[in-house]
Amino acid sequence: MFFLFRLLIHMVAILIIAYLLPSVIRVDGLLAALVAAFLLGIVNAVVRPILVILTFPLTLLTFGLFLLVINGLMLWLVAALVRGFHVNGFWGALLGSILISIVSWMLFRFLPS
Repeated sequence: MFFLFRLLIHMVAILIIAYLLPSVIRVDGLLAALVAAFLLGIVNAVVRPILVILTFPLTLLTFGLFLLVINGLMLWLVAALVRGFHVNGFWGALLGSILISIVSWMLFRFLPS
């Protein structure tokens, strides 16, 4: 049940960012946003930890800021895999990942679980 709630929160966050900043992220429909949220969760659970371990020295050198780059790359990867979910380049992915994280956090914080 919590997984579905989390999935819906991330889908809504993607839709909000796509609505507010269509030059950064574009979503062609609810199904594309749902698939993107689902795949983003899978990629963040499987691929992201491997990248975090492999880039630990660089992350340490940049005081953790390289994690933002990894998050952007994960969003960019999802955009490459999901039809109907578009991210405007690497900088769009970086900004989009930051904004999706902020909006998701706000929704989790203010919505009852």
